[in-house]
Amino acid sequence: MAMTFAVGIPAPGGRLSTGAVRQLAHAAPSVELPPPATRGESINAVFAGLSVACAAVTLERVHRRGARTALHAGSSGRLAGSQASLVPVTPVPPTSTGKKAVAETAIATTDASASTAPAPVGDGALAFECETGNYHTFCPISCVSWLYQKIEDSFFLVVGTKTCGYFLQNAMGVMIFAEPRYAMAELEEGDISAQLNDYGELRRLCKRIKEDRNPSVIVWIGTCTTEIIKMDMEGIAPKLEAELGVPIVVARANGLDYAFTQGEDTVLAAMAARCPEIPLALPEAPKRAHAPLVIFGSLPDSVAAQLEIELKKQGITVDGWMPSSKYKDLPEVGEGVYVVGINPFLSRTAATLMRRRKCKLINAPFPIGPDGTRAWIEAICEALGIEPKGLAEREQQAWDSVKEYLEILDGKSIFFMGDNLLEVSLARCLARAGMTVLEVGIPYMDARYQAAELALLTKTCNEMGKPLPRIVEKPDNFMQVQRIKELQPDLAITGMAHANPLEARGINTKWSVEFTFQQIHGFTNVRDLFELVTKPLRRNKSLPSEWQTFVKSDAELTA
Repeated sequence: MAMTFAVGIPAPGGRLSTGAVRQLAHAAPSVELPPPATRGESINAVFAGLSVACAAVTLERVHRRGARTALHAGSSGRLAGSQASLVPVTPVPPTSTGKKAVAETAIATTDASASTAPAPVGDGALAFECETGNYHTFCPISCVSWLYQKIEDSFFLVVGTKTCGYFLQNAMGVMIFAEPRYAMAELEEGDISAQLNDYGELRRLCKRIKEDRNPSVIVWIGTCTTEIIKMDMEGIAPKLEAELGVPIVVARANGLDYAFTQGEDTVLAAMAARCPEIPLALPEAPKRAHAPLVIFGSLPDSVAAQLEIELKKQGITVDGWMPSSKYKDLPEVGEGVYVVGINPFLSRTAATLMRRRKCKLINAPFPIGPDGTRAWIEAICEALGIEPKGLAEREQQAWDSVKEYLEILDGKSIFFMGDNLLEVSLARCLARAGMTVLEVGIPYMDARYQAAELALLTKTCNEMGKPLPRIVEKPDNFMQVQRIKELQPDLAITGMAHANPLEARGINTKWSVEFTFQQIHGFTNVRDLFELVTKPLRRNKSLPSEWQTFVKSDAELTA
């Protein structure tokens, strides 16, 4: 195992093995599977065919368990309020509609081989379903890129292969001479074949880290490889921590179990167990104005300060943030402490704070957009027994500051392919801005943690007279592209892999990863949020007339 700050050439992209195809064929013998990938064959076509097989396997298992919910192939589910259970819905026959009529309907399930028009929902409930069961997102180890900057006295050690290191080097763009506070522990052949001792190798690397950097905490980031070879990182860490005298936090941010932004969730969940216990209040201690409040989620210090100022206007003092800028400043938690999340992808952290640390979670929409920020503050005030004041005016001021952007978005339609788990919050905000949300793809949906956000999305669509979007968990990208081709949205929020192909078909796109790194929380960053959303629309509008139709005409010729 070698520690590096620079990385080598990644391993060539693998193809689907014959064994994998046979394994699926054994699980679902009645499904016709594609042949093994051969030279020159598109791997996308193979995966598109296998998605049908995976769906059949899923349905077979569901029926064996006696479940009442169909997740695929012509059925849909509804999410009622904050309940996470799915209730079967009688499918509505597809209807043939034009682009304007499509904007007034929800989306029906589309077969991978057939193009069908969307079917109206019209019953006041969100359509909720799961397609593939696979994650098609950015790698979750990318959380290192913002967490190592947020926790200033930390050091992140990513335990993985050269491919992981290559990804980090390109995703973060940090050169070797910058000496960042993260490194790769590259697993070599000896590590994978168990010829080398994991404890001895990690001990050597951590000892060097302590001597060179002397961090207050070392965070081990597990990857897909450590999961596959069953490396006992949780068992090794306490022994090394006692020997070196440096706290070692283990977070398994692998792409097998987690989506893009859930990497931060695993790190914060591990740190939640390290937070000090809040001491019992002494009888002679002065009475507090309200119960202790801790906010969890990583934000730039400037944005965190802005949200604290908004809460102070309501007479609320924030007792701590997790993560904090210094590891030793982790907030005190325990019984009687109220906690609230800042992002919708922190469900694991919320569960850890509630179950293991006995905190009280404030279930609130997230402070993204003027409406979300107001609802977030109002939920905190309600939980702490404080009457909110001036929030309606503050929200209206934020909307007034982006009037020129709202004129661009009004009446437009948008489609979320799903990448960073911010999709529901963004959909709710853009629905309030006058857009029609056709579909919300999301890699993972914790309906309990996002219950307030889902309720606000439903309320917003009803108040704005917009159709409720269909929410698709772990969407099939191939099927989504077919639905986008059918619906022709004015804007698609997508991953980088699909942006150029969609642009070639005449669909305006915006990278979802930009919303992860841009400051979009709170009232003061509303302009930055709508600047991102409207940029593709403003860009195309400013082009000469012959350029505006060039791509679309090509798309029509090649369609």
